[in-house]
Amino acid sequence: MSFEAWTVFALFWVVFVTTPGPNAVNCIMNGMTLGFRRSLPGVLGILTQASLFLTLSAFGITALIAASPTAFYVAKLIGAGFLIYTGVRGWLNAKKPVTTDGGPARSIYGRAFMIATINPKSVAGYLAAFSQFVQPDVPIAAQMGVIVPTALIITTLSYTTYTALGAGLGRAALGAVFNVWLRRAMALCFIIYGVLLGSASTPTGRA
Repeated sequence: MSFEAWTVFALFWVVFVTTPGPNAVNCIMNGMTLGFRRSLPGVLGILTQASLFLTLSAFGITALIAASPTAFYVAKLIGAGFLIYTGVRGWLNAKKPVTTDGGPARSIYGRAFMIATINPKSVAGYLAAFSQFVQPDVPIAAQMGVIVPTALIITTLSYTTYTALGAGLGRAALGAVFNVWLRRAMALCFIIYGVLLGSASTPTGRA
C-alpha cells in the first residue's frame, strides 16, 4: 500500500471511528462515573470487537477476490452505497439523542463489547469500509499488515480520548461531542467518501 493510499485510509478511519455513536456515549459515561483508569476495560472491549470484525472483513474480502473481480467490484459499489446511506442516516438523526442500548452486563468490558457488536457500524460497516481500500491485484496479507494495525491504533486513540473527555469534562463532554453540526459534518464526510471511493474504478495505490 502506497503512502498516499494509506493516508486516505487513515483519514477515512478517523471519521469512521470518531463519529459520535453508542460507543462514544458508553466511553464518556464510563469516564464520568468511574474515572479514566477504571474505564479502560471498556476501551479494551471495543478493541476486541474491532479485532474480530477486522478479521472477519479480511476473510470476506479475500473470498470475494477469489470468487471473481466482478464480485469484488459489486461489493465495492454496495459498500460505497452503505457509506452514503450511513451519512444520510447520520444527517437525519443528528438532532436525536444517542443511547447505548446495550442492556445489563456483568463488567465494563462485557458491556462495551456488547454495545460495539450491536452498533449499526458493525460487520457490515467494516466490510463496506475495507472494500473501498483493498486492492484485488495485491496479496491480501500484505495489505492487512498495514490496514489492521492502523485501524486498531486509531480506534484505541479515539475511544481512549472519549473516555478521558468523560472523566475530565463530565456532562459538558456529551454536549460538545454530540453537537448537531459536528454530527452533520461527520455524516457529510461519509457521503463524500462513499461517492468518491465508489466512483473510483482503480485502486488508489500499490503495495
